[in-house]
Amino acid sequence: MTKAIRCFSNVTLLPLPPYSPELNPVEQLWQQIKQRFLSNTTFQNYDDIIERSCQAWNEILSEDDFIKNLCSREWSFLV
Repeated sequence: MTKAIRCFSNVTLLPLPPYSPELNPVEQLWQQIKQRFLSNTTFQNYDDIIERSCQAWNEILSEDDFIKNLCSREWSFLV
């Protein structure tokens, strides 16, 4: 990765560790989907996996507070 990144003057870049899933909202989203909807589940076939995954995705997306919290983490512990 290059260190020369063009940035707007009102944006502060926070360098993150190369592997930091706890800081990645998408990783948190998939963790919740797996834990709440897909764990301890057996699937009949590939289509069943897709159908249940889509149901879980839609259920999570209907939870406005959960989605808002994904993107409003406290970053002060990084500084």
